[in-house]
Parts: sequence; C-alpha cells; structure tokens
Amino acid sequence: MDFRSCTLYLSNLVFIFAVAAIWSPLCREMIEEMERPKKKQVFLFYCEEAEELARKIAAQSDLIRLQSINWRSFDDGFPNLFIKNAHDIRGQHVAFLASFSSTAVIFEQLSVIYALPMLFAASFAVVLPFFPTGSFERIEEEGDVATAFTLARMLSNTPISRGGPTSLVIYDIHALQERFYFSDTILPLFETGIPLLKQRLHQLPETEKIVVAFPDDGAWKRFHKLLDQFPMVICNKVREGDKRIVRIKEGNPSGCHVVIVDDLVQSGGTLIECQKVLASHGAAKVSAYVTHAVFPMQSWDRFVHKSEDLEKVFTHFWITDSCMNTVKAISNKPPFEVLSLAGSIADALQI
Repeated sequence: MDFRSCTLYLSNLVFIFAVAAIWSPLCREMIEEMERPKKKQVFLFYCEEAEELARKIAAQSDLIRLQSINWRSFDDGFPNLFIKNAHDIRGQHVAFLASFSSTAVIFEQLSVIYALPMLFAASFAVVLPFFPTGSFERIEEEGDVATAFTLARMLSNTPISRGGPTSLVIYDIHALQERFYFSDTILPLFETGIPLLKQRLHQLPETEKIVVAFPDDGAWKRFHKLLDQFPMVICNKVREGDKRIVRIKEGNPSGCHVVIVDDLVQSGGTLIECQKVLASHGAAKVSAYVTHAVFPMQSWDRFVHKSEDLEKVFTHFWITDSCMNTVKAISNKPPFEVLSLAGSIADALQI
C-alpha cells in the first residue's frame, strides 16, 4: 500500500470513528426508547361510592379517561345496569375501580366486572383497594366458612379479555397467604400504602425522634422491612381472663414520637390499648397509621379530638382512601388525615 492509499485509508478510518462517536449515543438512546414500555391509555370505570377517588386517579395522568355506568335498579331492587358508550372500549385498556363496602353492593359490581372484559377490551384490570373479607380466612372448627376464599373464587371467575387474564390490584391484604386463594385465571397485584406513610413521616419535624410501633407480630412481619430506617417497638396481645392486654415485647418508646402501624382498624380497641402502654413507657407523642379505616358503626368517633385530653392521645391518625365511605365521614375531623392512593393506583394501571 503506497503512502497516498495509506493516508486515504487512515482518513476514512478517522471519519468512521468520528461518526460512530456521534451516532453511538444517539443509537443507544433510540434503542432504549424503543425498549422502554410505552404508557397506555386507560378507560377507567368506577362504582358510585368511588367517584371521588376515581377523579383523583384521573387527575394523575392525561392517559386515564373516566367512563360512566348507569347504576339503576328495577322496582324489585335488583340492579338495572348500563355501561355507557360500550362500543368505544373495543380494543382499549379498561379498568374498574371497585369498593365492596357492603354485601349489598358486591353483586351489582361483580355484574359489571364480569361484563367489561367481554366487550372486546384489549386488557382489563380491577382495582379493589380494600379486600373486605380478608380477616375472615380461618377455619377453626367444622362449619366455619372462609368468606375470603369465597370472594377470591368469585373474582377469579372474571372472564378473560382479548389481552388475557384480568389484573386485580389490592392494597395491604390482611393475611398474606390469601394471595394463594386466587386461581390462575386472574393476576393479583398486591400493593401497599406504606410509601405514602414514609413520605408523610419525612415531612414531620424531628424525624430523628420517630419510632414505629407494631401492635402485634403479624403487623411486624408484614411491614418491618418497609420501615427499617426507623427504630421499632413491637407489642403483643395477651389474654388475662376476658381481657386482651397489650404489652411491649421489644424496643423503647421513651421520649419519642411513636407511630403505630397496622393494615386495618375496626373498633380501634387495640390501637387505644397500644397507645396507653406506649404512653406509660414514656412516649412523648403517639400517632397511628392504617391503610384501611373500616370503622364500623362510626367507631372512628372515639378518636376525634373533642377536648385537649383527646388531643394528647393520638397526635395524628393517618388513613388512606381505600374505604371511601369512612373518608367522607371523617373529613376535616382531627386527628384524621387522608393519604390518597390515587397516584399509586394510576401507576399500577400502567403495569
């Protein structure tokens, strides 16, 4: 190879390397963009009591479009339901926001849940933030009915859509083994409200003095890995005659702002007993967090600040909007503060 040819060869080689240096990052970005999952437009239907939460979810993304259903009844009380613009959801990603707050509303919502994926939806997801029968999963003697298993079977019979099995989004299900109650015809996605609590705790003053407390070993097993950046107190419940006594099993609450964490609350008796023992061991302040504020028969009222004495009991009481009727009832009633699941649900609908 003569000098001129060699020079030309080297010039071409330099040019190739220069082009490669410019285009390589661009090509890499193009490949990464192609590999990145594209966000989908979701048509979101909802039951009547979930309308406020549905609107909050839709406000999180322009890709979520609210759709409506006529929740009518015949004269005999049975549902007379109509899905509006049914033709428009063909080939679309569809979701339904449910709330099984009572047995009276489950049948009508299951009717819609069974109907939507059969309208040629590209995919279908059910969001049931609170799985209400979750605490009724034990069979301790012959004759006990595990209604958690029954409801799981009913949801598992949801017809498949064009895209395959239905996705089912549930937050902080009460018993972790209940994930195995669902059959292979449905894809349960288990989420948690704990990130909302962590975000709120980091907004408080003197975060270094925050201690997380669990009312029993079950709550600790469920949540301790999600809150391991905080010191912890573990309580347990023991029976003394007809009474349940809460005692501190591990940890020191003295001088700290202690936040009791659990998945749900019913009457609130355990939380109150837990607060008493924490205060007696020197806790400076006690607050509480539950994902699901069930509060039957307005039992939330025992926590409302009506006097200075009650203000000293629970400084904050954080809940999510998984139980929509409770949220409406405790609006603007200290110490309650609602941490909305809307953003988390909007993200889950993109999975």
